[in-house]
Order: sequence, then structure tokens, then C-alpha cells
Amino acid sequence: MQTLVHFFVEFRDLMSNHALFTLGMLLLVGYFIGKLASLFRLPEITGFIVAGLIMGETVTGIVPHHMGQDLKIVTEVALGLIALTIGGEFYWVKLKRVGKEVVIITIVQLFASFGAVLAGMILMGFDLPYALMLGAIASATAPAATVAIVQSLRASGLFVDYLYGVVALDDAGAVILFGLSFAMASGLLGVSGADHGSALVIAHALGEVFLSLAVGTVAGFLIHRVTRKKSSNEIMIITLGFVFLATAVSVIFELSPLLTNMAAGAVIINLSPSNHRIFRILEPLTPPIYALFFVIAGTELQPSILMQTRILLLGGGYILFRAMGKYFGVYFGSLLGRVRGTIRTYLGFCMLPQAGVAIGLVLMIQASPLVSYLQSEQIAIIDTMVNIILLSVFINELIGPPISKYALIRGNEMEA
Repeated sequence: MQTLVHFFVEFRDLMSNHALFTLGMLLLVGYFIGKLASLFRLPEITGFIVAGLIMGETVTGIVPHHMGQDLKIVTEVALGLIALTIGGEFYWVKLKRVGKEVVIITIVQLFASFGAVLAGMILMGFDLPYALMLGAIASATAPAATVAIVQSLRASGLFVDYLYGVVALDDAGAVILFGLSFAMASGLLGVSGADHGSALVIAHALGEVFLSLAVGTVAGFLIHRVTRKKSSNEIMIITLGFVFLATAVSVIFELSPLLTNMAAGAVIINLSPSNHRIFRILEPLTPPIYALFFVIAGTELQPSILMQTRILLLGGGYILFRAMGKYFGVYFGSLLGRVRGTIRTYLGFCMLPQAGVAIGLVLMIQASPLVSYLQSEQIAIIDTMVNIILLSVFINELIGPPISKYALIRGNEMEA
């Protein structure tokens, strides 16, 4: 038995150093566990994430930690295509129908989730500056799970229009809200040099939003112009080329690839109704890329944080307060916008998934110059915040997709 285990470990270590072997294993194991999840009426996404968890270093080690950097390009491509798809839903004809209501719902749920987590974390013993930062991070929602579930169900209609609209606007709002909250937190901590740092954070947040939208607008216009009167194969090649370039520019210059590609999708769809074909042509590419995206995300999850009682309690509180803020924020935002009851009842459940944006924001705190001014006990609190967000991502990426799928099915059924 020991010889067999030893052989498996040596074979794993030999093969897992090749990215192509890793990608093949991710796809195949993700596919079979995704099918297994479907038997239990769970979204395939949950199966993909569990497959990644099994293949990660914490379980079998088939995907070693150092391979994460090699696979980063896959997640960037996936996020680019996901964001382009969401942007394609910002068709002016649809926006005239749901635009004002979507803005109202988005703003109310942003501040509701921010306020709920802010109050909840203060009740659980966090000082105001740290609670402000956690509240801002709580406002972010993961668009990838939403798009994947909608596409797997081939769902469409008014409920989906509202869902895409809120998810798309949410990320831009979360980035701005985080910039303002981080600036306030820096001032409240009374750290020498914090005022200068907080001003830079606000400027960076606003600059990131506007420059990302500008790059996306240019990319969308170029895709529209170059793909005119082209064949399907040519359209696929050209569009992917511009998506890769726009995503690379965003990453290199520290902009938001999500906002960049959302803007590109919105520009494409509004320049000509015939540009719907661009999104239809790209659709066959999405299943393997989305599968890889979620399996890779699963490899990054750390079950070890579930062993820490304090993190479990604080993270559980964060997850609960955030869920309440998201759901009731959407509910009361829908009331203010006079949106029909079906959307009011079920849309909030689709806001639970949380992933890359939240992790990126909390790691931005950890890597910011402000930390160099903090004392050791304050740095320990920042580390606790990182673990809380990681726990939230772990839980919300597992339970969020099934809840979102249920809400989407019910919302569409009631609409019908």
C-alpha cells in the first residue's frame, strides 16, 4: 500500500509540473464532478469548485500552488469573456425599459450590504476603521457565477435583464465605495502619512473606473468596425484578439478587466443590432473556459481556515450580515423603483456569490503603503480580515450558485 502511495506521489509530482497535464485534469475531473453535482440538482459550477478543491494542494496536490501563476492567464481570459457577455446585455432598448430601476436597486443594495456588515462587524468587536473596509468589500458581487448559471439554463427575459444590470453596475460601485471607505479608515486610524495615502486611494479608485471604461469603449468600437462584413471564423479571431489585448492592457496598467470588457460589450451591442452575432459566435467557446475558471478557483480555496474557531465566528457573522444586506437591499431597492414582486422576491438571492473582486480588494489593503505605518497588533487585524474574506469566498462560492440557480428558475417561472 505504501509503495502504491509513493508511486502516486512521484507520478503526481512529475506530471503536475506540466501546465497541459494540469489543464487536462482540471477539465476532466471538473466535468465528472460537475455531472455528479447535477444528479443532486446542484449547479455544475458547485461541482467544478469542489473538483478544484479536491485537486488543490490541501487535498490531493494534483495542482501545486506554484502552478497558480501559470494558470492565471485562463482566469483572465474567462473574466474577459464573462464581462463582455454582461456588457452585451446593456442594450439601449433594454436599458430604456429597466435602466432607472436597475440603478436604484444597485445603489440601495450596495449601501445596504455596506451598512449591514459595518454595523455587524462593530457589534462583533471590530473598531470602526476595519469595519468600514469590511463593509465596502461586502458590497462586491461575483459576476462569473451569475453568467455561467444563466447560460447553462439558457435563461432570458426581464428577470435576467435586471440581474445582469445590477451585477454589472455593482462592481463599479463597489470599487468606488471601497476607495472612499479606505480613505476614511486611513484617517480614523490616525496614521502618519495616511491622509496622503487615502487621497491616492480615492484618486486611484476613480481613475481605475474611468480609464477602464475608456479602454473598453475603444476596444468595443474597434471590434465593431473591424468585424463588419466578416465571416464567423474571422469574427471569432478578431473579437478574441481585442478581448485579449483589452484585458492585458487593463492588467498591466492596474485597471479593471471586468469594467473594461463590460464597456466593450456595451459599445458593441449599441453600435449595431446586428452585432448580436458576435456574442452568438463566441458562445461555443464559453463552456470549457468557464469550467476551467471555476475549477481553478476551487484550487485556491483553503479549508484550513475552517479549523480556526475565531475566524469561523467572525466570518460566519460577516457572511450572515452581508447576505441580509444584499437580499433586503435588493428588496427595498425594488420597492423604491416600483419593480414587480417577482424580481423583488428572488433577485436578492442571486447577489450572494463573492469571489475575485473581494479578494483583490482585501489584498490591496494588505499590500498598501498604509500597512507600513501600522503597529503589529493592527497588522494582525488586517490578517484576520483577509481570512474572513477567504472564508466568505469559500462558503459563498459553494452555496451561492445553488441558491442563485433556484432563485433564477423561480423568478423566470413566475415571470412566465
